[in-house]
Amino acid sequence: MLGLGLGLALAALSALLLLLLCRRLRASSATAARLMARTERPLFRIAYTLYTRTKLGYIFHKKQLRKARECYPSGHSVVYPTVINGVKILPVPILSDNYSYLVIDTASRLAVAIDPSDPLSIQTCLEQEGVSLEAILTTHKHWDHSGGNKALKKIYKCCRVYGSSTDNVPGLTDPLADKQTIHVGNLRFQALATPGHTIGHMIYVLDGSPHHGPACVFSGDLIFLSGCGRIFEGSCPLMLTSLDIVNALGDETLLWPGHEYAQDNLLFAASVEPKNVAVFNKLDWVIARRQEKLGTCPSTIREEKEYNPFLRTHCPDLQQALGVQRGTGEDPHAFRARVLEEVRKRKDYFNCR
Repeated sequence: MLGLGLGLALAALSALLLLLLCRRLRASSATAARLMARTERPLFRIAYTLYTRTKLGYIFHKKQLRKARECYPSGHSVVYPTVINGVKILPVPILSDNYSYLVIDTASRLAVAIDPSDPLSIQTCLEQEGVSLEAILTTHKHWDHSGGNKALKKIYKCCRVYGSSTDNVPGLTDPLADKQTIHVGNLRFQALATPGHTIGHMIYVLDGSPHHGPACVFSGDLIFLSGCGRIFEGSCPLMLTSLDIVNALGDETLLWPGHEYAQDNLLFAASVEPKNVAVFNKLDWVIARRQEKLGTCPSTIREEKEYNPFLRTHCPDLQQALGVQRGTGEDPHAFRARVLEEVRKRKDYFNCR
C-alpha cells in the first residue's frame, strides 16, 4: 500500500510539474523563451526531464500540435520549395515556429524528412509531391523535432529512422556515429555530432557536389539565422566546439534551421553589435519578409559569419562590444567559451525583456 501511495504521489507530482511547464509554454514562443532562459532552476530541470524522458512530454507535444493546427491551418509562415539540379527542398512550417524539411530526389521520387514533428503535415506534403518517404533524419530527441517519427514509420514501413544513439530518439532504427553517411537515391547526407543543446544533437550536411550546387546544412537547434540553441545538456566549451563545426563549413553552404527565430535573433544581434552594418541590412530584409509572413530560410554560412554573434566569438569587434578580455596566458578556446557564455547570458536576458 505504501508503494502504491508513493507511486501515485510521484505520478501526481509529475503531472503537476508538466502542467506548470505547459502553462508557461502555451501562450507563445516568446513565453517559451522566457521559461527556457531559466534552465538553471531546479523546477525547470525536473520538468525538462519529464518532457524528454516520459510519455508526459509526448502528450504535451500532441496538445501543442492540435493548438497549432487550429491557430495556423496553413502553417505559421508562407514557404516555397528550393530546387537545385534534381534536389527539391521543401520547408514545412510546424507548430508556432518550427520547421521540418522534405528533401526530395526528383529522379527517384524518394524523400527524406528532417525533424518531422507533425506526421499529418509531412504525410500531406508527401502525397502532394507524389513521393515515397525513405528516411527520417532526426537532429535531436525533443518532441518538437522527433514527435512524428513513430507515426510516419507505421505508415511508411520501409522508412528508416536515423539519429544519435545517445539521444533517446523516438522510433530510432539506425543509430548514427559522427561523420557517418546516409544515402537515399542520389542524395548523400553526412551526420555530424554537435552536442550542447542535447548530448546527442546532430546536424546533417547534404553534399551538393553530385548536383553541381551548394551544400545544405540542416541544423536543428544548434544554430538558427543569427542565433543558437540553448545549452540544455552541455557546457559552453562543448557548444563552442559544435559551433566551430558549422563555422568550418563552406561559405556558400545553405543553412536550413529548425525554427523561425530570425527577427528576434537579429534584434538581439543589433543590441550586441550596434555598429555591425551586416546585422541591420539583414534585419531590414527579415522585417519585410515577416510582415508578409514569409519564411526567412535559407541563409548562407558566409552571411551567418557576418551577423550571427554565436559564430563570431573569435571577432575582436564582438569581444570589445561585450567587454570581455582575454586573460594573460588564457587558452584561446577557453576564452572564446567565455565570450560565448556572455552572449548566451545576454540573449537569455533579452528574451525576458
